[in-house]
Amino acid sequence: MQFSFSGNRDEKGAYLSIKAKISDKVQLFSTKKKSVDDAFCSSVEIDSLSQKYLKDSLIEIGNLKTAMNAAAGEEVRYFSDSVEWRQPLNLAAADSAKIKGTVTWLASFNDEFPTGDESFSVKIKAVGAPSTAAATTDDGSLWSTFFLCLVTGLVAVLTPCVFPLVPVTVSFFLKRSKSRGEGLRNATFYSLSIILIYTIPTLVLTLLFGGNALYNISTHPVTNLLFFAIFILFAISFFGAFDISLPNSWANKADEKAGKGGLVGIFFMALTLVIVSFSCTGPIVGTLLGKTATQGVTLAPVMGMLGFGIGLALPFSLFAYFPSMLKSLPKSGGWLNTVKVTFGFIELALAMKFLSNVDLAYHWRLLDREIFLVIWIVIFTLQGMYLLGKLKFSHDSDLPFITVPRLFFAIASFCFALYLFPGLWGAPLKGIGGWLPHTSTQDFNLQDIKYQLEDLKASGVSSGSSKTAAPPAKKYVDKLHTPFRLPGYFDLEEGMAAAKILNKPVMLDFTGHSCANCRKMEAEVWADPEVLRRIKEDFVLISLYVDESTELPDDEQYTNKAGEKIVTVGDKNKDFEITKFGFNAQPLYMFLDLNQNPLSDIKYGYDSNVKKFVDHLEMVKRKFEGK
Repeated sequence: MQFSFSGNRDEKGAYLSIKAKISDKVQLFSTKKKSVDDAFCSSVEIDSLSQKYLKDSLIEIGNLKTAMNAAAGEEVRYFSDSVEWRQPLNLAAADSAKIKGTVTWLASFNDEFPTGDESFSVKIKAVGAPSTAAATTDDGSLWSTFFLCLVTGLVAVLTPCVFPLVPVTVSFFLKRSKSRGEGLRNATFYSLSIILIYTIPTLVLTLLFGGNALYNISTHPVTNLLFFAIFILFAISFFGAFDISLPNSWANKADEKAGKGGLVGIFFMALTLVIVSFSCTGPIVGTLLGKTATQGVTLAPVMGMLGFGIGLALPFSLFAYFPSMLKSLPKSGGWLNTVKVTFGFIELALAMKFLSNVDLAYHWRLLDREIFLVIWIVIFTLQGMYLLGKLKFSHDSDLPFITVPRLFFAIASFCFALYLFPGLWGAPLKGIGGWLPHTSTQDFNLQDIKYQLEDLKASGVSSGSSKTAAPPAKKYVDKLHTPFRLPGYFDLEEGMAAAKILNKPVMLDFTGHSCANCRKMEAEVWADPEVLRRIKEDFVLISLYVDESTELPDDEQYTNKAGEKIVTVGDKNKDFEITKFGFNAQPLYMFLDLNQNPLSDIKYGYDSNVKKFVDHLEMVKRKFEGK
């Protein structure tokens, strides 16, 4: 006997729906009694706090039959296939309510009378209320990207290539202009020009090559390897070995144009700033583009460069509007080089992240989770030592004493390094879980041992079960793994076959080796015991990696509708995601019935709200059971 509960509304108003799917040769007794003494009936009891919402009596929808039952010795009323019990509710369209209660069912099977209780708690939403589980919207990602890059732009002002130019440029505009109003206008246009110089090229690339061009390029293993090499180069540059700069001829030509005056001249002054400051800002811009392009959000790189441009340009306008603040600026000095070297350590850490993406995609096993963590621990420990003056580079000034800000940054570096330590033994490190390699790459993992013990205990308990078991996954199990030792599959056809054997709905997990939000979702949401239990017991998990480099057998390779050759497992999974759901971002969690029909239209993406995900799983499960 399978029950599903839901709260719905139609033209007549709100109602509680209880659907029962009845097994073969089983007779589920009606809730309508023939007489007061009728014992062969089911019942629906509503909790006392919910009874105030009841309206009229319970309605039965189904093929009600009447027949003599030999075992009962009397005539009974029953349903043999399915039935829906509806309880009308007195609930206004603008109101919502939670209805709790219990179904006490009684049935007949041969000469036996099986019975049971099913408790329920159903929320009836107000008309127009949002769904309890919704996919992560692009807006949230875009704004978080914008503010991250805005802050980074403000920090970039503190680099030795930009900071000394702020007072000089602002003073130039104010003294050169005929009036204060004109000076403010010129400084504002100068700032706007900086913003456009950073934003327009990124926008043009996106428009020319499609919304997902940068995303598709940046998630490719070869591109990640290129990012790794570039970031290592940037780090070495920040450490003072050499300067990365654009050709001097570009700066000279821009400077010539800037001398002509007018708005055109101001624009070329801004362009000159961008060019001459490239040795400091270029690595930062490259880092931001590398990060935002992998988010799977169409306009993320554009929003990122818009935020960075505003952050970099804002001080020029701010000091033009409030020139007295220029006096409070600290003088240029050795501290600017400290900022630059600190960026070098960060660039080095980010380079390891891109190398890790390649390592995971090609299964080299060079940067397993514990190796990655050790490298980061060493990097941030050295950064803390540098900030305390225990390390010194060629361009550093003498450090007679430690300033308070420098001390606090050093403490932060050491704290972060210590925070990473428990990860060497399998701690999830939820704060940065998305940046770390998959836990399955770790050789010694206390968390994994815990799940192994739980599996052994569960197998011992269920060893005498008569339930049909599906065969374990065979394809790609030597390369791919599910988190927390969840039983799962990595091939759609193999997983669907298992779902039909187990008669369970399918949970499609579109993921990727380089998907930071996928790892964050697993660490923050999947790790919750309620979520783990539901995925393990109620669904067949199929994890489809969109960046898996394993080549498909020749007979499985094909050309898709766009004329693209599908050669690898990742190509196939990505093509399925786009074709089936019209979506190309990860993570994406979709749920299918046994005929591959979606059980929900919600494209559920990254959302750290555990309760929302649990509610979504419950909703999908009820819908499957009600089919």
